[in-house]
Amino acid sequence: MSSNVIAVYPGTFDPITLGHEDVVRRATQLFSKVIVAVAAGHHKKALFTLEERMDMARKAVAPFSDQVTVESFSGLLRDFVVARGGKAMVRGLRAVTDFDYEFQLAGMNRSLMPDVETVFLTPSDKYQFISSTFVREIAMLGGEVHKFVSRNVQDSLLAKVRSLGRE
Repeated sequence: MSSNVIAVYPGTFDPITLGHEDVVRRATQLFSKVIVAVAAGHHKKALFTLEERMDMARKAVAPFSDQVTVESFSGLLRDFVVARGGKAMVRGLRAVTDFDYEFQLAGMNRSLMPDVETVFLTPSDKYQFISSTFVREIAMLGGEVHKFVSRNVQDSLLAKVRSLGRE
């Protein structure tokens, strides 16, 4: 691990999954500090509010709290990363289908932040098929999500589904 290298792991985390948590764990082995950057999500319709997503993320990364912080951002990710002194951006790759988009994004980010490296991390095999979109959909349709998210996220999902009258 390089000393004092700050990495930013951005996403909407709607909700944070066990795959995301695994990527955070892997990032803590490479970087001295990891910032989980929860996007306000102005371009996406989120199931959870920004505050709810941040709360779930904080609870999910609590075992790594000596190295990991959770912050929100809106606007250009570049501005957030530069303001925090980030030298690396962590991106999770689940499958080959993610790569094309992530490769283009990494190129754009390199253009905007030449001094920041993009690092692709893959989650453990058992988490590679999990996506927040699938988890939300399963929960909304009354399915079991406990294999895909931590207990606190599962509880939040069930409460959200009940609040929307979709039990």
